[in-house]
Amino acid sequence: MISNFQKIGFGGGCHWCTEAVFQSLQGVVKVEQGYIKSIDKHQSFSEAVIVHYHKDEILLKDLIEIHLHTHQSTVDHSFREKYRSAVYYFEDAIKDDITQILKEQQKNFEALLITQTLPFNEFLPSRKELHNYFYNNPEKPFCKKYIHPKIEMLKKKYAKVLK
Repeated sequence: MISNFQKIGFGGGCHWCTEAVFQSLQGVVKVEQGYIKSIDKHQSFSEAVIVHYHKDEILLKDLIEIHLHTHQSTVDHSFREKYRSAVYYFEDAIKDDITQILKEQQKNFEALLITQTLPFNEFLPSRKELHNYFYNNPEKPFCKKYIHPKIEMLKKKYAKVLK
C-alpha cells in the first residue's frame, strides 16, 4: 500500500452493482470486481469487490455504512453462498474496527445485520468484459432495474461523498 491508500473487500450482492456503488464515491481510487474467498467455512468464492481508497478522503465507516445500505445486509436468502454479505479485511489491525462499525450500524436497521467480518484469503477477477459494467452499459435492463436505483439512493443520502 502506498501512504494513505487502503484496501478493503465487500461482498453481499451482485458484483456489478457493488462495483458501481464504490466507483461513484470520492476517495475511491480503484475497484476490482470479481470473487473473494475467506477461510474455514467461507472458503468458497463469492461475488465481491476490492476497494482501494484514500483514507483521508473517505472513512472506512462511511464505506461500510454505504455497503450495508446498498445490498440486502439483513436478509439470509438462499443465494448467500454466491452473495456472501461480508467485509473482508487485509490487515488484522482493522478487524476490530470493522466489527465495531458493524455494531454501531446495527441501530440503523430494524432487522439483524448478517454481514460478517472475514479475513481476505484469495481474489479471482471476473471476466474483463464485465469490469466497469454499469458505466459501460447504463441503458441495459439489468443496470436500469438494479444498479440505477442504488446510484439514485447514493445521490440522495450520500451526496457529500459522491464524485
